[in-house]
This record gives sequence, structure tokens and C-alpha cells, in this order.
Amino acid sequence: MSQDAATVLQRCDQLATLSSSATGIERVYLSDQHHACNQQVAAWAQQAGLSHWEDAAGNFCARLEGATPRLPALVLGSHLDTVPNAGRYDGVLGVMIALCVAERFKQRQQPLPFALEVVGFGDEEGTRFGTALFGSFAFVGHWEPQWWALEDSDGVSLRQAFSTYGLNPDAIHTAARNASDVLGYLEVHIEQGPVLEAEQRALGVVTAIAGARRFQLSVSGQAGHAGTTPYELRHDALCAASQMVLAVEALAQQGQCVATVGQLSVRPGAVNVIPGEAIFSIDIRSERDAQRDEVWSQIVTRLEQIAAERGVTLSIDETHSAATQACSTGLQQAIAEGIRRGGDTQPRFLFSGAGHDAMAIGKLTEVGMMFVRCEKGISHHPAEAVTEDDVSAAIDALEHTVLVLAEQHAAQPEGIR
Repeated sequence: MSQDAATVLQRCDQLATLSSSATGIERVYLSDQHHACNQQVAAWAQQAGLSHWEDAAGNFCARLEGATPRLPALVLGSHLDTVPNAGRYDGVLGVMIALCVAERFKQRQQPLPFALEVVGFGDEEGTRFGTALFGSFAFVGHWEPQWWALEDSDGVSLRQAFSTYGLNPDAIHTAARNASDVLGYLEVHIEQGPVLEAEQRALGVVTAIAGARRFQLSVSGQAGHAGTTPYELRHDALCAASQMVLAVEALAQQGQCVATVGQLSVRPGAVNVIPGEAIFSIDIRSERDAQRDEVWSQIVTRLEQIAAERGVTLSIDETHSAATQACSTGLQQAIAEGIRRGGDTQPRFLFSGAGHDAMAIGKLTEVGMMFVRCEKGISHHPAEAVTEDDVSAAIDALEHTVLVLAEQHAAQPEGIR
């Protein structure tokens, strides 16, 4: 174990404390907790002697110059936002490990042939406004104008939230990076699954990241008195939605995809009123985009049949779409070599079923990911846990990976492949 690993875990704990409340850890985009988190990470970057700033999308950024100023950068990062009632390590661990590695290279006083940047993206989860990857999409210059009208549960629009936070919505384009200024992107993240633990491995090399699509569905029926409306005259939106939820599960299983209904709300929501409207979400993902899209088509057909059978209307809005992102072969091999240099002679390669910022960054540059074992594969839950030994191994492996890429870049400076 290293003191660096202990420091990384202490920092994760401190950021959790900054964002804790009666309902658990929660740090959503453009919130007071987001601001406090960025300020704290900036203080650590300042202590390490790194230049740092917050970009126009609210992403935390820090930089260590290379052998000469203004060289293209190898970007190390992950996200700093959380889901509700979150764990301590999803996203945050990767940013803290990246910052630790940048600190190590600063202390070496042996400049790299490229700059290092650390980025803590402000919104990966999509918790507040329902659309994920705002931070990383802004970073690559992919910002959709219609996003400004999105509202949170309190009716606050994304544009209003920017202004309240202290950001200028009209300056969002300045967060975008030029491809010529970025050599590649490396992300360390807890696995959020049980494979590494089952195989007694600390680290893994990610081969690709599942493409995900998200939808909001509204089922409109007819509200009525719970005691006086006979079944044959009912148009119960919740019963229809319930049948739809089960159909989503069944069709996804048949099509070897994963589809999840994570939100469901009912209106008017009174104990003695037949529900007149039900609104629910669907998240569907697969290792192959074509497979996912075929299953989604089957789901839509079945949901429309249910709506017709029950005499309700169904509307479907897509809120998020991301293609499957392959990790660069060159970066996979560099990460694998970094893991080997740390002592694991046969690194495990595995697929990510969870989405990550690397999916958006892949629109700009080559991406690579390293997974860190987490206890029982638990994530998006307060029980998230990692060991100090595994964190130490991840820090060393990421440092070795950067050195591998520096060696390659010295021999082939035109880029990372």
C-alpha cells in the first residue's frame, strides 16, 4: 500500500462529506455541492502546483505542462457528479487517481513529451436534468440547443441553472477542445460489476462501452372515482403502464439486452382516484447498437399494442442516445502494459455495460479505460467499497500507462493509436 492511495481515499471521503445530507450523498450538476466540490479539488490541484480552472460547462480542469509550453495533452479524468443516495467512488475515485498521478509527475521534475490534464466532469449521470454527459459533451463541442429548455424537478431550466451557478450559457462553446490539442483520454473507474471480484483481480482493461438510449414515456388514460367506475369502463393509466413495464423486461431478456424502468410517477396520485396519467423512464443498452435498436423497435410495437388494448394513449420522447464506444486498441495495450508493470502479468480485458464520459470524449480523441474492482460489484449505492491495495495498484498502473505512452510518443510523436 502507498500513502498516495490513503490520500486518494481520504479525498473521496472528504468530497462525500461535502455533499452529504439526510438523504445521503448527492452532488448534482450546477448545485451548491457541485460548486463546493470543484473548489475543494481546485485547492488540492493548487497544493500540487498545477494550473487549474473551471470551464464554461462547470467542469474542473487542471494542467501540468510538458517539456515545452502548450503541447497537446493526454487527458486523465472522470466525473464528479453523483446519483441520489450515492456511493463515494463512482466517478470521483477516477478523478482523484488522475490528480494523484499528475502530482507524481509534477514531483518528478522530468517533463513528459506532452502535457497532462486532469478533468472532473460536472455532469455524467444526468440526475438533475435527465440527459447524461453534459460535461463531456461540452468538452468535445457537442452541445444541443434544445437542452437549454430542459427542466429539473423544481421547474428550473438548464439555462437558469447555468446563470444561478455563475456560468454564462452563451459562452458554452468555449468549453470545447480542439482535437489537435488532445492526444488521448484515459479514465479510471470502479467496475460497477462483479467480474473482477469473482476472478480475484484488482484491475481490468475496458474494451468497449455499451451504447445506451433513454426515453420518457407518458401514458394518458382517464382519471375517475375509485369506487364508482366499473372495470370495463376504466382507462387506468397505471395498470397500462405496469403491463408495459413487464413487457419491457420480457422483451429485453429475449433480445439479450438490458432495459430498465427506473422512474415511474402517477397523476393525480390520490388514494381514491383511478390514475389518469403515468410517466415512466426506460434505459436500454447492449454491447451492439444494432441489437439494442432492434429490441427497442420490438418494445415500442408491444407497448403500442398494450395502449390500444387498454384504451389509453402513449407518447414516447427520447432523452438520450449514445452509440457504443470502442476503446482504442493502442490505449488498451498501453493500459495492459501499465498493469503488467504493476505485477499482473495477464491483464483481464472486459466490456463495460455502464456508460461513461469516455463515450462522449470518443467523438474528439482516442479513449481508454481501466476498471478497479469494487466490493460485490455494488455501485450507485452507499455500500460502494474499494480496498486501499486496489487503489494503490490503480495509481501505479495509470502512472505506468502514462510512461508507456510517453515512450511511444517519443518514438512516434504524431499521435496515439
